[in-house]
Amino acid sequence: MNQLLKFADDTKIFSIIRTDEEADNLQKDLDTLLNWTNDWQMQFNVKKCKVMHLGKQKQNHQYHINGNQLESVKTEKDLGVTLSADLKVAQQCSNACSKANRMAGLIKRTIENKDKMIMLRLYKTLVRPHVEYSISAWSPHYIKDKNQIEKVQRRFTKMIPELRGLTYGNRLKALKLWTLEERRNRADLIEVFKLFRGISTLPLENFFQLDMDKRTRGHSAKLKKSRCNTELRRHFFSERVVNRWNSLKQATVEAAEVNSFKRLLDRERLTRIDLFMD
Repeated sequence: MNQLLKFADDTKIFSIIRTDEEADNLQKDLDTLLNWTNDWQMQFNVKKCKVMHLGKQKQNHQYHINGNQLESVKTEKDLGVTLSADLKVAQQCSNACSKANRMAGLIKRTIENKDKMIMLRLYKTLVRPHVEYSISAWSPHYIKDKNQIEKVQRRFTKMIPELRGLTYGNRLKALKLWTLEERRNRADLIEVFKLFRGISTLPLENFFQLDMDKRTRGHSAKLKKSRCNTELRRHFFSERVVNRWNSLKQATVEAAEVNSFKRLLDRERLTRIDLFMD
């Protein structure tokens, strides 16, 4: 069955295509969408419409809108995140780091007073958000990508004169910062908590199954670990976070609200530094 997603003026239609018949059905749905836009005078900008083929056994069928063949692409930006046909995040990492480094360079050139607290506020406000936007959707697992992102914070903390001679770890301690890897794993746990508490607009069942086996040790909200046949799947959000979530304390998962959950995570980190490390 073909599925449709809309956000503001952005529309995506997608389906699993194994046969020519399924490809024809997708084309029929595109024609139906075109007729709808004509009826409501909300035409698509066909030049901006693209098709991306995903999967190892993909069949690269051609699709048309209003007689125009859609361009087939390997990468495409979707709501601020660059998607790749191989589902790897290297391009998104490069784009995010490029934006963050440009902003860091601007701060270095234009801010004369590089006081520690001033620079810290600028970093949190203008630099770090670029490498953390929608991070749970594209969190990297290759070391090269992780190192590329971490370099953003390494370089910026070196820009603070009073910390320049310290090691990276000591610079983080002086600024009371976590590594970006730790923050990514913390962000994953926060997303699970929102799903578990019904705070997210998405249902928990879209990503996880609760582990109903009460014989195992741990808290009462443990998630079921599924088998993964590919490396990409193993590092997908719904798989990579399970062990870390299951290892939390009962009091942490029972937090009443998100801010309480964050404080309890910070408390767990004091005694379990490896909890947030890959």
